Amino acid sequence: MIQISIPGQRDLMIENVVFDFNGTLATDGILDQAVKDRLLQLKGSVNVFILTSDTYGTVADEFNGFCAQVKVLKGDNVSAEKRKFVYRYGAENTICIGNGNNDIGMFQICALSILIIGDEGCSVKALMVADIAVKSIVDALDMLINPQRIMATLRG
Repeated sequence: MIQISIPGQRDLMIENVVFDFNGTLATDGILDQAVKDRLLQLKGSVNVFILTSDTYGTVADEFNGFCAQVKVLKGDNVSAEKRKFVYRYGAENTICIGNGNNDIGMFQICALSILIIGDEGCSVKALMVADIAVKSIVDALDMLINPQRIMATLRG
């Protein structure tokens, strides 16, 4: 569990982190070693979920033998599927990290949302819903590893 205390707001007790894959964790369907290293640091603290349409068809290979639960979404409304998934696992105890339009649904209900403005860009609509925006997935993962960074960003 990750505990985040933000002055003037409620304390967050985070049990789950839900990630989009392409454009968030991966660039062109490939995970960087720095991302893998940080995900390994998180695995003992929280449940790690990857929700993806798997545009490049690489998610199974990238997470082979890795301690994360991967769900490939095939429906016509991926945003709604991501939202339902987060709701089912407890939105009040979940941080969601993504970069696209299909992340808006989960951003709207989770305890904290972080938008990645990475190599593949980001959706401006998702940016307007996110709690925090960062320039890379490494920055977002570092915030989870050191939650005082989140507190510093969101304090009143």
